[in-house]
Amino acid sequence: MTRALILSLAIAASPAAALETQNGAVTVSSVVTGLDQPWAVAPLPDGSLLVTERDGALLRVVDGKARQVRGAPQVVAAGQGGLLDITVARDFATSRTIFLTYAKKQGRGSGTALAAAELSADGTRLEGLRDLFVSAPGGETGRHFGSRVVEGRDGTLFVTIGDRGDRPSAQDRALHNGSVVRVNRDGTVPRDNPFVGQDGVLPEIWSYGHRNPQGAGLDARGTLWTSEHGARGGDEVNQIKKGANFGWPLISYGVHYSGAKIGFGSSKSGMEQPAHYWDPSIAPSGLMVYQGDMFPQWKGDMFVGSLKFSYISRLDVSGSSVREVEQIESDDTLRVRDIVEDTDGSILFISVGAGAVYRISR
Repeated sequence: MTRALILSLAIAASPAAALETQNGAVTVSSVVTGLDQPWAVAPLPDGSLLVTERDGALLRVVDGKARQVRGAPQVVAAGQGGLLDITVARDFATSRTIFLTYAKKQGRGSGTALAAAELSADGTRLEGLRDLFVSAPGGETGRHFGSRVVEGRDGTLFVTIGDRGDRPSAQDRALHNGSVVRVNRDGTVPRDNPFVGQDGVLPEIWSYGHRNPQGAGLDARGTLWTSEHGARGGDEVNQIKKGANFGWPLISYGVHYSGAKIGFGSSKSGMEQPAHYWDPSIAPSGLMVYQGDMFPQWKGDMFVGSLKFSYISRLDVSGSSVREVEQIESDDTLRVRDIVEDTDGSILFISVGAGAVYRISR
């Protein structure tokens, strides 16, 4: 039996289940099961979903059935690398454009790359695949690709990149490691990027000093937020600011895995403080600021998936102040990799542990 046929038979088998939250009961139902290391999910206007699997497969899910979409980029599926994030362009209804991030082969190693393509009218293949950005210089480790892509309100694209396991490189602006980069939709550098024209600084860099930001999303004002893996303790939520230094590896609220102190401790002049941090670490991945109408009591709240403790963290956001107010947990929240808002205001999340996409709804 072919994998495509097997996937087409992977219809959500588990019944919908009630889940109690601080704001009353919600329903958790499976959308598709039988996935292999799913990494990201993106809803399409027609009600179908696109899902990436780390080994390189791009899937389109319709009525609980997943079919492989041809034409995805060739990826280096090693360590934490592979086919990673996916974002549907805001003007998809007219452009059919989607954005993908992936680990691209670079010499003996790989680096985080951003690609764009158009989804065919029948949803079976990508057309016109092209790289918009490839991080420099890449690396031979399989760690810390970051790799969320977010479309800003002005149409520019933000991409998160980890330090690739090379801690000092996050402070070296001659490299893309440990940064959030910003490019135009055609891959060119926006003229208002903070370091354009500065010698020895890569012009795509928007902010730097990040360890491994695996979650990113916009709030209602268009502000970019990230969730980032710390070392031992010190996982962070950060409100991203133009040109800012977020301190890694010079400051952190965590410690090295050996127990040794990190850099200068928790603060240093000229470096940003996190809006929130977790100790112990939760291994955050996937961030969404809810803006829908299905759950009005959650509007403006931030949701972050935990890979380590298998729950969804709900955080209250008041300006630049963020605090965790609830941990949403069930048998389905096993290693939550991604969390997004669907077009109807329901919430989709990926459980790597279950190999499934689930929906939270009324």
